[in-house]
Amino acid sequence: MTDFYVVPAWQEAEWPAPTRTSRARRYAMTPPAFFAVEYAINPWMDTTTPVDVGVAMAQWEALRQTYLRLGHSVQVVEPVPGLPDMVYAANGGFIANDIAVVARFRFAQRSAETKAYSRWMSSVGYRPVTTRHVNEGQGDLLLIGETVLAGYGFRTDPRAHGEIAALLGLPVVSLELVDPRFYHLDTALAVLDDRTIAYYPPAFSEAAQATLSQLFPDAIAVSSVDAYAFGLNAVSDGLNVVLPAAATGFAAQLRAAGFEPVGVDLSELLKGGGSVKCCTLEVHQ
Repeated sequence: MTDFYVVPAWQEAEWPAPTRTSRARRYAMTPPAFFAVEYAINPWMDTTTPVDVGVAMAQWEALRQTYLRLGHSVQVVEPVPGLPDMVYAANGGFIANDIAVVARFRFAQRSAETKAYSRWMSSVGYRPVTTRHVNEGQGDLLLIGETVLAGYGFRTDPRAHGEIAALLGLPVVSLELVDPRFYHLDTALAVLDDRTIAYYPPAFSEAAQATLSQLFPDAIAVSSVDAYAFGLNAVSDGLNVVLPAAATGFAAQLRAAGFEPVGVDLSELLKGGGSVKCCTLEVHQ
């Protein structure tokens, strides 16, 4: 497994950038009122590192305001005491084609989030459905066009992929993750528009890399430096890409490809192993 990945020189060549178009999106977010690192279920979590909830709340609010400024709507899901990771709303489920699939978490520490997000889905008019096997929502399920890219290897059970395909009526492409630092698909791959992705190749198995190369020959390959900064844990509206401010190399790649990078600081929430996308559940319409 390659430990350090440098963007190939050919990807740094200057080419005319295509015209990108934004589309208003609908997001759900949960404020980090009860955020803490009380346990370690991914390599980024360190229970000895102090967490400042006030800073986390301010950074989260800045992200919410960024979405509003860009013309998107944000629904707030009420946090629940005792669920410190509920701020990572993307893991709560997957909503598309008027179907709301609620998450089934691998770790007991997060299992009660299923009920909380199910209640929210019901409150906004959906009838939540679940899978028999573990699925961790948009952490491992990313929609691009009319296809779902589905990660497995650390959290979501690959047997859930077939269930997701049947529930949504959409094709699902399974992608194996092999580096525990990138334990969810949304930490190693970002959907930029209906045809374009960015990803970190060493996070994936050789078979998954081959699949991505075939499906997305124009994908942006991100360096180790930006991947370790959680740069791929980003949210795009087709033009504006909201990403961790520390991922400066990726921001330059985005700009060269015609996108508008919008850097935000979520360093406090990174202590729990999440950033922009982790905090954002998109309601696909």
